[in-house]
Amino acid sequence: MGYRVAAELTDLECWYTPFYADGLLRIAAERGWADFSILGGVPRAMTEAFYTEKKVPVDYRAERNRYDLVVMCADLVVPRNIRNIPMILVQEGMMTPENWVYQLVKHLHLPRFLGNTSMTGLSHAYEKFCVASDGFRDMFIRKGVDPEKLVVTGVPNFDDVDKYRANDFPYHGYILGATSYLRESFQYENRAAFIRKVLTVADGRLVIFKLHPNENHARAVREIKRHAPQAIIYTTGDINPMIANCAAMVTKYSSVLMVALALGKPVYSDLEPAVASQLRPVQNGGTSAQRIADICRSYL
Repeated sequence: MGYRVAAELTDLECWYTPFYADGLLRIAAERGWADFSILGGVPRAMTEAFYTEKKVPVDYRAERNRYDLVVMCADLVVPRNIRNIPMILVQEGMMTPENWVYQLVKHLHLPRFLGNTSMTGLSHAYEKFCVASDGFRDMFIRKGVDPEKLVVTGVPNFDDVDKYRANDFPYHGYILGATSYLRESFQYENRAAFIRKVLTVADGRLVIFKLHPNENHARAVREIKRHAPQAIIYTTGDINPMIANCAAMVTKYSSVLMVALALGKPVYSDLEPAVASQLRPVQNGGTSAQRIADICRSYL
């Protein structure tokens, strides 16, 4: 996401860092206790691999340079050394539901990261918060975000999904089950019930499961083979062409929901259909990054 925005700021010197934290969270990340999150594990490894592939300048923990602006895709943690720098927050994807954990964290003023992505935007530490649609804007306002800080720009990962229709994925007309990594992030999920839901929606049609990259694949494969032995399972690969070719998708509340909604696919999720439809991301032909970059320039 940040890379796409920086590509529109070629006249500026842009540096990158994997997400990081201070204090106890830093210690936890360094000891591998936060590997289920973007602070470590697979997400951190994927970030570093991306930086290596793109050959971008990396300043881990933003310790090398002094910066005039910060662009972030998550504000559950705002490290101390960037708190006094103007920040542009960009929506990364879907939010976890506002369950009892969200209510507890919000009303007891507990650390935001305890509420997972349901607490996104509630740091209020940014100048502007760029979001995917009017529906998301309304959602963040309801959570308590200042309306003056919210801008519906669309977001780079979800603003041009029609391009996924042209693909060479070999299957069509199936039901796609997009799994989550709730259990790996210490949240409850009844995986057997989820698999049965996929089979019910399929009603005899071909079923394909695409596993979340951050979940325990060995366990997930065992569970699917036990409850849906005829299903095809993908542990790797780009899920977007799979969504483009499916007849319908079943998920919990993963960010892939945004792609399916934008492609007009029937979606079965933990969100009410009327609510989900309001969250459909703006489709602007891939110009969201430029719109966000223009906002960045206004604060430099």
